[in-house]
Amino acid sequence: MDTEAQPTTDRDRSSHPDTPGTEGRSRFALVSRITDWLPGGRITLTLFVCLVFLLLLNTFVVQPFQIPSGSMEQGLRIGDRVLVNKLAYRFGDQPRRGDVVVFDGAGYFGDADYVKRVVGVAGDHVVCCDKEGRIEVNGRSVDETAFLYPGDSPSAVPFDVVVPAGRLFVLGDHRSDSSDSRDHLGSPGGGMIPVGDVIGRADWIVWPYAHLTHLRRPASYARVPAAAEGAHG
Repeated sequence: MDTEAQPTTDRDRSSHPDTPGTEGRSRFALVSRITDWLPGGRITLTLFVCLVFLLLLNTFVVQPFQIPSGSMEQGLRIGDRVLVNKLAYRFGDQPRRGDVVVFDGAGYFGDADYVKRVVGVAGDHVVCCDKEGRIEVNGRSVDETAFLYPGDSPSAVPFDVVVPAGRLFVLGDHRSDSSDSRDHLGSPGGGMIPVGDVIGRADWIVWPYAHLTHLRRPASYARVPAAAEGAHG
């Protein structure tokens, strides 16, 4: 007689004394002990959990940033709050021409965080200006009228640069009121921002509510050829 497939006996069942709900009751008891210990009980615990969640969100996912100056007008105005997507470049993606980025300017622009628009990426040949006064990237003129501050020229300062590997050439949209890569061409790094110092991409204006806007990459940069195709000099 095959004895390996005998029906489960009462003794077999008794070897697993835990009953459904025991684990849940244990967790509930732990939470109860914590709330009994904390001043304010459940309210304090709830606030603490929310605070931890917000800190994790702010550290790894999205961070609010207040626009401190008029260098990105008229799209971003002084006092606007933008949400910076900190995951935008975390999984292999790189900043692209036209992105509005927030970066740590320590050692390059100053001991603060800055917000600018990416005009050139690694290998790009960026020149100002062409015969019509426009910025030229890899031999292609860029129409910036969609975001450039009304009345501003693309640049009152001529430049002709090739962006090194791992760096970005950045400009403010309000060119006449922006300290950016043009002003630091003679500084360490040549005014180019290390990609590693980029905190994230500004994706939304969220405050004041009247300025609520999704910040999109301008289509004018999509027509710029890759550096290998159009770079020269």
